[in-house]
Amino acid sequence: MTVIENILKTTLVGLFFGTFGTTIGGIIGVKLKNPSNKVLGFILSFASGLMTAIICFDLIPEAFELSNLFVSMSGIIIGIILMIICDLFISNKVNKSSNSNNSLLRTGIVVGIGLALHNFPEGLAIGSGFGASVTLGISLAIAICLHDVPEGISMAVPMKNGGIKASKVVYYVILSGITTGIGAFFGAVAGNISKDIIAICLSLAAGAMIYIVSGELVPESNKLYSGRTTALGSIIGLIIRNYSNVICIIIHK
Repeated sequence: MTVIENILKTTLVGLFFGTFGTTIGGIIGVKLKNPSNKVLGFILSFASGLMTAIICFDLIPEAFELSNLFVSMSGIIIGIILMIICDLFISNKVNKSSNSNNSLLRTGIVVGIGLALHNFPEGLAIGSGFGASVTLGISLAIAICLHDVPEGISMAVPMKNGGIKASKVVYYVILSGITTGIGAFFGAVAGNISKDIIAICLSLAAGAMIYIVSGELVPESNKLYSGRTTALGSIIGLIIRNYSNVICIIIHK
């Protein structure tokens, strides 16, 4: 098999598994019929726990391991600044609409942007995995696909309840997963890609998610329903994400 064929195969695998998991989650999210504020609050808090686990146990430790403190912290700060700019732009556009669910809609859009950023370094991991062996590449792709399902739900639910049609929600969810394929392509092309570049991608995604959790998901979930249910959602999201990490480690072995 030629180098070009290997790159194409890796890209297609990353694209398929990157979009499949989020799409399944998106379909589940749009199928939820008229959820109460309590359910919506739980789902958003679940997403916050999920993202917190990704930040604390995946993105930041991996970035620090690959590079130095300066590179990693720079990526985090840039990620936060980029999300603030995106949030200001989205708020300006959404607030011009007459939709009464503007807040949920904005949260869904911001979460989608954050997931798209997060999916790129996941694609890099798939591409690099195939560079080592086909077995490792496939194992990584399957593990990433599995944990993308709840991420798709966390994006789809606020979008749908913010007033976007179900078909468009699924379309946007698929778009957020495409960056996994793009990352897989760059990972396959680069082979031994610069560790500093990967660290910046990881820390940038971490910074974006820090802003999403603290500025969108937690405040919005508490506004929808302030009670033990939202706290429980965060805890469950944290546990499930770490459980998926255990599965990933087992698959690697």
